[in-house]
Amino acid sequence: MFAIYNFAVQLSALFLELIALFHPKIKLFVEGRKGVQSYLQKNIAKGDQIIWIHTASLGEFEQGLPIIEQLKKDYPAYRILVTFFSPSGYEVKKNTAAADMVTYLPMDTPKKAKKFLDIVDPKLVIFVKYEIWPNYLKTLGQRKTPTILISALFKDNQIYFKSFGGFMRKALGNFTHIFVQDSKSIALLNGIGIKNTDISGDTRFDRVIEILQRDNTLKFMEEFKSNTQTLVAGSTWPEDEAILVPYINSGESHLKFVLAPHNIKLEHINKLRASINKKTVLFSEIENIGNKDLTDYDVLIVDTIGLLTKIYSYADISYVGGGFATGLHNTLEPAVHGIPVIIGPNFKGFKEAEDLVIKGGILIVKSKMEFNTLMNELLGDLEYLSKTGNINGTYVSENKGASVQIMTYIRTLL
Repeated sequence: MFAIYNFAVQLSALFLELIALFHPKIKLFVEGRKGVQSYLQKNIAKGDQIIWIHTASLGEFEQGLPIIEQLKKDYPAYRILVTFFSPSGYEVKKNTAAADMVTYLPMDTPKKAKKFLDIVDPKLVIFVKYEIWPNYLKTLGQRKTPTILISALFKDNQIYFKSFGGFMRKALGNFTHIFVQDSKSIALLNGIGIKNTDISGDTRFDRVIEILQRDNTLKFMEEFKSNTQTLVAGSTWPEDEAILVPYINSGESHLKFVLAPHNIKLEHINKLRASINKKTVLFSEIENIGNKDLTDYDVLIVDTIGLLTKIYSYADISYVGGGFATGLHNTLEPAVHGIPVIIGPNFKGFKEAEDLVIKGGILIVKSKMEFNTLMNELLGDLEYLSKTGNINGTYVSENKGASVQIMTYIRTLL
């Protein structure tokens, strides 16, 4: 199976080269990897001590950030290298101050894994959540490099637990230690003979707790909200907006609305704005609205990135997108503020969402009618609104601490 895997990776690389001719995101994926070797050789000097953290994309980077920041604080003599698999993570975080170097991870072939590790020669390697690359892990195991997996979550339908998944089980065996989110993951790993495990929980809870503790003040939001109840809808897709916009246009409430679409391309922003019949302003227009007061507007469309985590602090109710589309976005960022979170029906596989749906802090809607009914219930019963939000805030607080446990272990390795 390992030989088949290696052939498939090589074939995928060729296939992606072809697709890149027609697909801008895949072009970033392919072209970005071509400069990795020269980037590393330019930025790594002889004698540098490197800690390498690998993340799939933006969500996993945020998941690993509490550990990255603590490593920089505790081990200033080491240099931090962060690699991404996806362009959506790399393009947003390629200039982050959290790391000394940021680049793509070359494809997982024996030759490329060896070349990458020969250049980097990491003293510690941290993979986040789902990133299991057999050739990199095999080479790290051969080099006896301390390698840990954090915030991992395992399900019984994954390849590691199938009869044909032997080569992936061997890959897991190269980790020095695995920190998982729940007891089910421990049981599954124990069942395939992997015992070097601990339940630490999810480092994302520590990340959002840190967000809560920082200064989230935004002058434009203070002015726009103006002590009015506000719904913040984050990372929305067209399917989510089809639920939200009819409610906004109905005028059934005196709410203010903030929409932060996942797609901020001009064409989509203009289309979204045209569908709203209330007074709407774009974030990019705020500096040029002249004598108009932001309090005069009912809807703010955020056509930029990097502000949503702070904007959630102004919400009385939140909506998180993706539950009608490709996959649910981060529900912990609004939940930490102790407010109700509304999502679409597709949330399976997102542990925190599954937990909070059961507890009653995250509320599901499947249609425009259900969304309208739920909003009326929340706004008509402030005790219900407060109770629902408190469930979320308490859940986040009770699940913090993964970073402390992981860092305690790391200190035995460095």
